[in-house]
Amino acid sequence: MASYAHARASQPATPINFDVPAHACDCHTHIHGDVEKFPFFAGRVYTPGPASPEEMAALHKALHIERVVIVTPSVYGTDNSSTSFGIKARGATARGVAVIDDKTSEAQLDAMQADGFRGIRINLATDGINNPDVGRARFTAAVERMKARGWHAQLYATLPIISAIKDLVLASPVPAVFDHFGGAEASLGLEQPGFADLITLVKSGKAYVKISGAYRSSKLAPDYQDVAPYARALIAASADRVVWGTDWPHPDSVPLPGRKASDLAPFYPIDDGRLLNQLPVWAPDADVRKKILVDNPARLYGF
Repeated sequence: MASYAHARASQPATPINFDVPAHACDCHTHIHGDVEKFPFFAGRVYTPGPASPEEMAALHKALHIERVVIVTPSVYGTDNSSTSFGIKARGATARGVAVIDDKTSEAQLDAMQADGFRGIRINLATDGINNPDVGRARFTAAVERMKARGWHAQLYATLPIISAIKDLVLASPVPAVFDHFGGAEASLGLEQPGFADLITLVKSGKAYVKISGAYRSSKLAPDYQDVAPYARALIAASADRVVWGTDWPHPDSVPLPGRKASDLAPFYPIDDGRLLNQLPVWAPDADVRKKILVDNPARLYGF
């Protein structure tokens, strides 16, 4: 497929400049298998290029990272087979986060648990859903399904949605996990509405947050300096409730004028080596970095 040539996912260009602890985990990635075997969902809002387990293995070798969490992206709807494929290719060092709906049976969840899935994802941001009532209903339904399994509920949402479900998260019997700095926009400052609620939830121990996908919060490439205050604030709130991730292969899900959902959306050209080198800037203490890269993912994902 010639059109895929320019859609290849990036590999790190910058060497890692600090000691990455043993058993470090990248807590947010996606696998896009062969489209013949793993077709995309007709209702998707974008079409990514391929991202194979072999490419992911090369990424993590360069980053000195052993473990990975593979998250089913929105382009597959509730079909988690490409994620399962990625987990099986990686083996015992991989876990998964699934997307389900009310048609997903308990037997299917049992099979996914055996494959290494440990949570479900509620993706509101990619579909542009900002209705608090939708957020509350989807989170409540997720918790109800997950509480007997001890899985977590992962949310890709905006800060106003996080504020709207704050009481539900505080009362939840399972952890909430917020993607990509909780959807904070770096340019709006630490006082932006909702960030204090995210801090409260992280402090409470009921929620984890991924300091991942910095380029989704900031436009200041390549180091995204304006996300540093957010990372530091979240780590200060509770270093035991922060995890890190690349968001590889860096899909561009933002609708563009004239680009149809079925048109190929090239990946963002992100240098994950440079991005991982920001972690010591955000967390200068090696013991804190070990919590973020090793201890917290081990607890959350059951490594």
